[in-house]
Amino acid sequence: MKSHKRSVAKAPVGSKKISGVAAKRKANQAEKKISPSDSWNLRLYVAGQTPKSLAAFSNLKRLCEEHLSGRYHIEIVDLMKQPHLAQGDQIVALPTLVRKLPEPIKRIIGDLSNLERVKVGLDLQLFIKK
Repeated sequence: MKSHKRSVAKAPVGSKKISGVAAKRKANQAEKKISPSDSWNLRLYVAGQTPKSLAAFSNLKRLCEEHLSGRYHIEIVDLMKQPHLAQGDQIVALPTLVRKLPEPIKRIIGDLSNLERVKVGLDLQLFIKK
């Protein structure tokens, strides 16, 4: 009897194989580099005027004034008044910051008090001069 097994070339140990779809996605993300002149569209979801909500807005405003002066728009969405808006951005915790523009969309949950974490989460560290 003949064996019907085919020999298959194996990738070297430690290398990653990327599917065609994943490779295209990675290439598209590389093309969508954020430019320092881009306008930033930020949406902050809160639940009323709680201490955490007020802290999140204050921290966000300070960060934007310091690093994005004149290039940002902040929209505050109070889910106590408009709960139906939570579904659109898949909000599961409050306060939540959503960066709509520049793409890709980013989300950060919390009062934004850890400024370094917020900068990294928004890809803002790319534009901060040291």
